[in-house]
Amino acid sequence: MTHEQWMGEALAEARAAERHGDVPIGAVVVADGVVVARAHNRREVDGDPTAHAEILALREAARARGHWRLTGATLYVTLEPCAMCAGALVLARLDRVVFGADDPKAGAVGALWDIPRDPRLNHRVEVVRGVEAERCAGLLRDFFAARRSR
Repeated sequence: MTHEQWMGEALAEARAAERHGDVPIGAVVVADGVVVARAHNRREVDGDPTAHAEILALREAARARGHWRLTGATLYVTLEPCAMCAGALVLARLDRVVFGADDPKAGAVGALWDIPRDPRLNHRVEVVRGVEAERCAGLLRDFFAARRSR
């Protein structure tokens, strides 16, 4: 499958977050051409500030693989990861992160910082940005517009 097709899977997860009132961000972890984990934001429903789609997907992928090292895996996520999530990508030894929309206010994969590619860290993650960016950004814009109109 292509990056765009995998991002479509992440977008489906994002829509699931929206259904229960969470910011619509979705993520899938892919290894060897297979989805090994999928998740979406659950901060509101779980009352957990760390329940970002990326963190939940990494946890599920580690359980599925039986190990915390996720070498050989790619994370597809609809929004540029924050500092917490970008740090987790490095710690998980992920090969690649592919994201949709840029996050100029909190992004840590190029916007404010570039944690996954920081040469001072012991692991670097390949970054592919802007895949299905308009679809990903549109979902977020529509979500926040609907909240403001209430």
